[in-house]
Amino acid sequence: MRWINTRPSAGAQFALTMLPFVMLALAYAFASAARLADNANDKLLPSLAGFADAINRLAFVADQRTGEFLLWSDTGASLVRLLSGLSISTAIALVIGMLIGMLPYLRALLAPFIAVISMVPPLALLPILFIVMGLGETSKIALIVIGVAPTMIRDLALRALELPREQIVKAETLGGSSWQIGLRVVLPQILPRLITCLRLQLGPAWLFLIAAEAISSDSGLGYRIFLVRRYLSMDIIFPYVVWITLLAVVMNALLERLRIAVFPWSELEKQA
Repeated sequence: MRWINTRPSAGAQFALTMLPFVMLALAYAFASAARLADNANDKLLPSLAGFADAINRLAFVADQRTGEFLLWSDTGASLVRLLSGLSISTAIALVIGMLIGMLPYLRALLAPFIAVISMVPPLALLPILFIVMGLGETSKIALIVIGVAPTMIRDLALRALELPREQIVKAETLGGSSWQIGLRVVLPQILPRLITCLRLQLGPAWLFLIAAEAISSDSGLGYRIFLVRRYLSMDIIFPYVVWITLLAVVMNALLERLRIAVFPWSELEKQA
């Protein structure tokens, strides 16, 4: 029997999935206990009880200065920025990516330019964005768009180019115009890829958001992390990092569910 042909059962797959997380939690618990045994005031690896206390203060106790529940207010501020940037990026990528994939003249005009733009480190542009657009929400959203949209455009353009030429020829034979071919042949087939591409860009989008909030903001998850770092408040930083990760995982799962629900045939195509 070859290992390449063996598949775990449902129970074994769940156990294997959870094993790395359990091992990581145990490793942290042992390391924290060892450090706290040497120094009860150690801040580098707080105990799990310290995490629970910090989460309770941030999520369920109103801040004395603002009256807000900090975890939820920070989450709301970050999600508004993130979803705004991703929404704009998705709209731009869908239109430009489809047109580049369909129209040779537009491909010759924009494809090399988009390829070069996608290679520019977005974080290097952050000071420029702050100078040009100010320190408000616009620059933070713009950073996400600049960091995410070019990659999405290239991916969707490649997907449009991969469509069988026979489909285009048949649509032309039936009298379809370029507009009709785009809407009825190309668009339905690149929409599942758009959702997948969006899932793949969640990580970079969070990165750009956290970087922008860390440099200039008065709210948000990234702002809070970098605000408390000067006090070595690892009992706040670690839960915030875990919370950001959890939000990204949930968003990824929801997008995958959406793709399967709206385009069930794409799952069969993926398995094939």
